[in-house]
Amino acid sequence: MHDIVVRCETILTVDDSRRVLEDGWIAVTGDRIAAIGTGAPPEGRTVIDRPGLIALPGLVDAHSHAGHGLVRAAGDGDGDLWFRICERIYAGPATPSFWRAEADLALLERLMAGVTTAVSLLGGGPDVLRTDTPAAGDAHCAATRDAGLRTVMAVGPGRLPFPRTFGPDGRQVAFRDQLDVSADLIARHDDVLGRGTGVALILPVYAGHHMDDHAAEIRTMSRDIRDLQDRTGVLFTQDGHRGGTIALAAELDLLTPRAALSHSVDLVEADFATLVATGASIIHNPSAIMSILGRCPVPELIEAGVTVCLGSDAGAPDRGFDMFRHMAQAMHYHRRHFRDPNVLPEGKVLEMCTRDAARALGLEAEIGSLEVGKKADIVLLNGRSAHLWPPVMPLNRVTHFAGAADVSTVIVDGRVVLRDRIPQHVSADDILGAAAAEADRVFAACGMADTRREGSETWSAARRTGSGYAPSGSRR
Repeated sequence: MHDIVVRCETILTVDDSRRVLEDGWIAVTGDRIAAIGTGAPPEGRTVIDRPGLIALPGLVDAHSHAGHGLVRAAGDGDGDLWFRICERIYAGPATPSFWRAEADLALLERLMAGVTTAVSLLGGGPDVLRTDTPAAGDAHCAATRDAGLRTVMAVGPGRLPFPRTFGPDGRQVAFRDQLDVSADLIARHDDVLGRGTGVALILPVYAGHHMDDHAAEIRTMSRDIRDLQDRTGVLFTQDGHRGGTIALAAELDLLTPRAALSHSVDLVEADFATLVATGASIIHNPSAIMSILGRCPVPELIEAGVTVCLGSDAGAPDRGFDMFRHMAQAMHYHRRHFRDPNVLPEGKVLEMCTRDAARALGLEAEIGSLEVGKKADIVLLNGRSAHLWPPVMPLNRVTHFAGAADVSTVIVDGRVVLRDRIPQHVSADDILGAAAAEADRVFAACGMADTRREGSETWSAARRTGSGYAPSGSRR
């Protein structure tokens, strides 16, 4: 007898044959998918069966930021102010309790949205990565284990110049200190398919003008990061690439098939050639403000043979972890650019946050599709809703019309973690209360409580005035 048997109206396997099964079932034994079929199901100790269920692989969010969930909307649309808020909080009053409360909140949101695996940078952009001590990373990983999801926590050094200043006591932290903490976190937490916590390495994106003044230091740091990656085999990621910087990252010997690069807007021919030659992947963030300021050439990259997946970019300042939203946004974004509704078909965009994302993270053999022998990471949608009706064309329904609120049940590693929209292993009320208290505390501690109030410029006018935006990776 199987541990779990799920009966579904439709199963979107996203397997090698891209099978779509009607009146199907999935059997789970231990942490693996034991069988998939149609018609009469086998027996199971736990049976999940309700009308209209649509099954799909657990969704993967390949790029986001830890910390952002507690600074949502702060600054009231002023991007420069929002970045200053993040820097001041993350490097100052953000104690381990802050990182734990924010991780709990982010994981709860992901759980309710069917995101079973996510990459989270431990801090804001390239400037503040909280690796002065292991405490923030330990808190983040503890939250992951309690929630029952999978996260890959990206850690590494901040941006030049060093030393960096952290904590209310103004501790001075060198590049080597942050690298040593990152190595320690990798050694103790990197087991995304076991404990559910993985660790990746990150180095800020540097451009040509940085090399003019700091070439020797940047080359040394890059070599140290690459050496640590080679010793540990972890993923390498970077946040905020744009035209020309990918080619420079290759020159710094940072790119391999175990590299995944976010945003990547306004790429040039040398960047395309570099991606093809190195096998590095791209993480597209269609809902990010950086995708307003520039364009990631996703269809062109896919046609060049580059793996491209999707990321939320974070739960702030103006978006969340609903990957259904990001799938729809990606389709409309690139179709509008080409003025062609045939760009980024529905199946491809679903692949981008399932099997393509798993490939980018080096996990394709274990997750990203519903296949016998793979990890039992399964998301069930309630298809009996007015906006998902009539019950035809399930791929179209899921990618254009579904949202996080349609997620009914989530299974991760063969374990039911959400059942009929009720979390099974965490308390939503406790998480929300702790998150609100921590957010209040850190904003008060840095004297920025007023930045959480909405101003009058939101109303009536066609444009907001008096605000600016510094995209991730552009703060030099």
